[in-house]
Amino acid sequence: MTDDRRPPRQPGGTPPDALGARPGKRGAAGRHPRPTRAELAAAADRTLPDLIAPGLDVLFVGINPGLWSAATGWHFARPGNRFWPALHRGGFTPRQLHPSEQDELPGYGLGITNMVARASARADELTAEELIAGTEILTAKVERYRPRWVAVVGVTAYRIGFARPKAAFGPQPELLGSARLWVLPNPSGLNAHFNAETLGAAFGELRAAATA
Repeated sequence: MTDDRRPPRQPGGTPPDALGARPGKRGAAGRHPRPTRAELAAAADRTLPDLIAPGLDVLFVGINPGLWSAATGWHFARPGNRFWPALHRGGFTPRQLHPSEQDELPGYGLGITNMVARASARADELTAEELIAGTEILTAKVERYRPRWVAVVGVTAYRIGFARPKAAFGPQPELLGSARLWVLPNPSGLNAHFNAETLGAAFGELRAAATA
């Protein structure tokens, strides 16, 4: 999940109606100003390009883009989302990157994609069918780009999409193509089970495994 939203719901829901989309306005130095309510509403169902390259060390997999990310074009862009701080605390980047600096990640051997491409206000708007179909698309991406590790950011989405209802955080026993699988906590600010320190430690465990 790329913004502060509720986790995906269990099977049986229906997707929301589609809304139109238009590109967000860019501010100075290529940075978007704070999106307006109208811009956020217009970002529903918009897709966000993957940040991916062949042979990455770790490909991070969000649930789906939030409206803030879809409006700005940056992954995990909503203020309060702790992905970028956790990435730094975990040792993946030498400093905390701003979401607008996401293009620097491949230089560190890192990439970002999503299980479901379309943006929504809440992750619980996604259906189980979308998450399962998204896992199939993710598998094809992994087979094409061959990252060493695939890290799904959100255990509920992993359990549904991969049909692993008892999956826990950390390394998973199965492979995805030739890649090792890892499940990380959701970095949303709404995830009260993890604070900045414990979230960074969870990312750090992945980094230790990825660099071993």
